[in-house]
Amino acid sequence: MSELYDCRDAFAKALEDIARADPRVVALSNDSVSSAKLSHFAEVFPDRLLNVGIAEQNMVGMASGMANGGKIPFVAAAACFLTGRALEQIKNDVAYTGTNVKLCGVSTGLAYGPLGGTHHSIEDIAWLRAIANMTIIVPADPLETEQAVRVAADFVGPVYLRLSRMGVPVVHDEGYRFEIGKAVRLRDGNDVTLAACGTLVPRALEAAAMLEEEGIQARVINVATVKPIDRGAIVEAAVETGGIVTAEEHTIYGGFGSAVAEVVATTHPVPMRILGVPGVFAPTGSPEFLFEHFRLTPQGIRDAALDLLGSGGPQ
Repeated sequence: MSELYDCRDAFAKALEDIARADPRVVALSNDSVSSAKLSHFAEVFPDRLLNVGIAEQNMVGMASGMANGGKIPFVAAAACFLTGRALEQIKNDVAYTGTNVKLCGVSTGLAYGPLGGTHHSIEDIAWLRAIANMTIIVPADPLETEQAVRVAADFVGPVYLRLSRMGVPVVHDEGYRFEIGKAVRLRDGNDVTLAACGTLVPRALEAAAMLEEEGIQARVINVATVKPIDRGAIVEAAVETGGIVTAEEHTIYGGFGSAVAEVVATTHPVPMRILGVPGVFAPTGSPEFLFEHFRLTPQGIRDAALDLLGSGGPQ
């Protein structure tokens, strides 16, 4: 089994490197310094990390004010509370004004599994995707995470970085360079497309390997930027493979799969399967249990592709 990495480590390391080179970079947290892996950042830059306590609305408002004062604030907090509790401030204080704030939702999706529905963050992409001026990035591995943090720091405007606490393998080679709005093809194939983001990317690659054993060549694309989404890559996949399976650690309503479907439906309609949490509150359990429960596994993705192919999809 491939070695697994925590993308929060890559986030923290990149943020420290950026802060050393740019005194404008600051960090804010909602009493989640250790959870966001920012303890060392606080030691190195004691005057540039603000722990506001459990006050997410104030935290986002403070970040907006700091950005208006010339700082580049990175707001790191559990995604369920950052995007849920402070949604009004994100909309009005950050997005509406186009303020240069970087929102870093950690422990996303089902990663807080044992803590139950209050801590599952399976609506954050849908909430933020509906807000104008918001760029949404969901890195798949530590290399992409590090690069996304650096790109976000240089980008002028609101950004939401979705960072899981679940271990993931490396899926990109050392030559990979992340670009906002650019999907990357990780595996060639013309029979069906498996499109994924974040923790589902390595699972999609495993599913493609399983399909290859059955004589099916599946294209795998990592769509790390959910907004603005790479319309060209999606249309190309629809035209060349005739069917698309999307997979995400998020509700199927309003998230990554919906974003892909919007492009497909308005450009080149093809059969689709959208995998995720099917519009329910996820139960309490380990992340591993929850991924199995919702069939967000290589086997589940493989089965969805076969279902698509067997029901009038591309042959």
